[in-house]
Amino acid sequence: MVTGSPGPAAARGPGPRAPRGTRLGPVALVVAGGLSVQFGSAVAVLLMPRAGALGVVTLRLVLAAAVLLIVCRPKVRGYSRADWGTVLAFGTAMSGMNILFYLAIDRIPLGAAVTLEVLGPLALSVIASRRLSNLLWAGLALAGVVLLSGGGFDRLDPAGACFALAAGAMWATYIVFSARTGRRFPQADGLALAMAVGAVISLPFGIVEVGDRLLVPSTIGLGLAVALMSSVLPYTLELLALRRLPAPTFAILMSLEPAIAAAAGFLVLNQALGVTDALAIALVIAASMGAVRSQVRRSAPAA
Repeated sequence: MVTGSPGPAAARGPGPRAPRGTRLGPVALVVAGGLSVQFGSAVAVLLMPRAGALGVVTLRLVLAAAVLLIVCRPKVRGYSRADWGTVLAFGTAMSGMNILFYLAIDRIPLGAAVTLEVLGPLALSVIASRRLSNLLWAGLALAGVVLLSGGGFDRLDPAGACFALAAGAMWATYIVFSARTGRRFPQADGLALAMAVGAVISLPFGIVEVGDRLLVPSTIGLGLAVALMSSVLPYTLELLALRRLPAPTFAILMSLEPAIAAAAGFLVLNQALGVTDALAIALVIAASMGAVRSQVRRSAPAA
């Protein structure tokens, strides 16, 4: 498991290529994590007829926690009360985000759900950066969301849309506490502990919804695939990225996920996009790319 610490290039000193390299590294981690999590979500939709939305969340978090605890073997001694408070908040945000998101994709298409959910990270980027340019880009993204809803969420299942928006609020919270956890705990130890917290929170929901159907071997196998694709790999990559990437920039990059989700929905679930939906998602992507370029340009060193 990589640690996210500076590599050999950083140890050699600030050469002319260092600023570019240090930025491309974490950005690549975020994009790889996005690909993994959205295609994992598409697999989760296929699993829902067997285990239900809440059952899939339980399988995902419990199995991901088991994998991370075995691989990381995190220490539990030597941490302060504030450290444990951060882990508890991170795990709670993680479980809430997953429960709400899976309830959303059980009701509305994957691409639409992620497009609504991404409003949370975008709001975080605007609040944290306090830059007019980011406010303008966020407004463009909001226009895309309004277009997606057709002027009102009656075109989508209202409950599904509300679940997706609530998941976005939890996503913003997840970003904040993921960054704090990455700073307080070595390697992915904090993530493993937070995943265990999330698993404990989600377990009663899954048991109530589907009971012993969670123990069917084929269901567990698919659940493990979802856990690896949607939790273990992407959350680890995001935690490592947040050690070197400002939270506002990370939040803006999350706006790329609607396009990834739409592609996963089309390729795996045969969820075709209409022209209006595609245009709405394109607006959100354009806002993301514009905000990223603006932030990188502002933070680039003078020649």
